[in-house]
Amino acid sequence: MHTIRAYRDALKLFYLFLADQKHKRVADLAVEDIQSDSVLAFLNHVESKRGNSAVTRNCRLSAVRSFVQHLLRQDVTRAGQYGRILAIGNKRAVRRTAIYLEPEEARAVIAAVDSRSRQGERDHALLLFLYNTGARVSEVLAVRACDLRLERPPQVRLLGKGQKERICPLWSETTLALRRIIPTANGEDLLFRNTGGAPLTRDGVAYLVAKYVRLAVQTTPTLAKRRVTPHVMRHSCAVALLQAGVDVSVIRDYLGHASVATTSRYITTNLQMKRDVLEAFWKRAGLCPAPLKKWRPSPKLLTFLENL
Repeated sequence: MHTIRAYRDALKLFYLFLADQKHKRVADLAVEDIQSDSVLAFLNHVESKRGNSAVTRNCRLSAVRSFVQHLLRQDVTRAGQYGRILAIGNKRAVRRTAIYLEPEEARAVIAAVDSRSRQGERDHALLLFLYNTGARVSEVLAVRACDLRLERPPQVRLLGKGQKERICPLWSETTLALRRIIPTANGEDLLFRNTGGAPLTRDGVAYLVAKYVRLAVQTTPTLAKRRVTPHVMRHSCAVALLQAGVDVSVIRDYLGHASVATTSRYITTNLQMKRDVLEAFWKRAGLCPAPLKKWRPSPKLLTFLENL
């Protein structure tokens, strides 16, 4: 669903840009207007005028490519025109370091929830579920009561990208929190709903996470400078699993990644893990690095520099 929205927004931006460039209404655009130079101009526009990153630029290009591939399947007579667009390459982008919370920070956010009300019970269960499973927001919002197994061993069935199913174990704390909000009338009911009874939305989840991060700042000041989104909870789960010594291939299956390369990037986000690995290497290799002597300036050197 997130990919569909991203492609929708990209194509909408492209059509508006193209209509402005051709001095036409969007409804008056023709297939002949979709040329490689117009696509390149659009990509330059999203970077220079809209301030989008190279990653976002490449995502916009992917949406346009998908549309052009559809046109090619329907109209091979313009294969040359479409081929020039499809030949436009991605721009090399620097992958940003994943933002995550340390375990104590994540627990502080969860502890900020006052679960004495019905709404608080839902919020407590939601934050625990996000951190426990490392699930994507779309996966969380699609969970139904019948997807849960709260008897031993407690677990949940998640439906990820490409309609791939996976099973995630649940902590006892998460299980108890879910028991308090699980609907009893119909097992097909969605688990997380808003105060009006309608399904909770992505924006609703983002609002709740940001709300409790602000509250948690009172006890954990390090959260003040963090922009914490629901996806940051997913990153936090992944890094916590790595810190606990869980194998990368296991974490890949736990998070529903298609490739272990996607999971491995979390290793680069944690400097302490790198230090621990280096220290373990030194010990295993039987090497003992000599302690570095602290440098102190000599009077002769300072005298030499002053006389320059």
